[in-house]
Amino acid sequence: MTTEASGTVGKALDLLTLLGEHPHGATAAQIAEQAQYPFSTVYRLLNTLVSTDFATYDPQDKRYRLGLRVYQLGQKVASTRGFEGAAAPILQHLTAVTGESSILGVLDGPHFLTVRKVDGPQFRTTTDPGDHGSLHTSAIGKALLAFSDPGTRERLLETIELVPRTAHSLTDRTELRRQVERIRVQGWAGQQEENDVGMAAVAVPVLSPSHRLIAAVALAAPLFRTDLEGLRTYLPQLQQAATELALELPLRP
Repeated sequence: MTTEASGTVGKALDLLTLLGEHPHGATAAQIAEQAQYPFSTVYRLLNTLVSTDFATYDPQDKRYRLGLRVYQLGQKVASTRGFEGAAAPILQHLTAVTGESSILGVLDGPHFLTVRKVDGPQFRTTTDPGDHGSLHTSAIGKALLAFSDPGTRERLLETIELVPRTAHSLTDRTELRRQVERIRVQGWAGQQEENDVGMAAVAVPVLSPSHRLIAAVALAAPLFRTDLEGLRTYLPQLQQAATELALELPLRP
């Protein structure tokens, strides 16, 4: 593959990633501004993605969106890694016995990636499979950060951007280190209104028999149902789900 081709492929993948951050779609001009590529290049690549079903275009609002081809590939990846077949019944049972939403996430660079979720019977969570979330404001992100391998953990603690999502979000790097150490000792992570106003969550790591991080599983609830202390009462059920998931999910390379 030529250098030019490699560059073109890389740019196309960048555009796909940006489209994923706009669930309601984005115009070519918006994507060009974010990608900092020439408009002509973005327009040409977006239309190539449309012709191959990796993106769609709505002439009425002039917005591009991710196409079904991306969804199909994502489903194949999820199935291969066991997120669909193995994780789904475990999360469904966890939600059934607790009455709260359950979420499975993995570490993906400086974020966590939601790979599976089951909404509670009375409330829908604000994350969906394929969404990225912050490591420093979410329970699932803090659990992944705390139980990642030492090299990864140290790099992330030094480099992740501590952008606040609410007035309660943690933005002090020293305090984040303290929390991470405490999470490693107690075995679980929690947050209340740090990631979303009116929401609380508790999470535990999913560890292999050799104690390598595979994923993290969380319970989330709106504060009108319960708070962080209330969610903590479900830690035994959450830890049981993590044990079951560890036996079913493959260790990521």
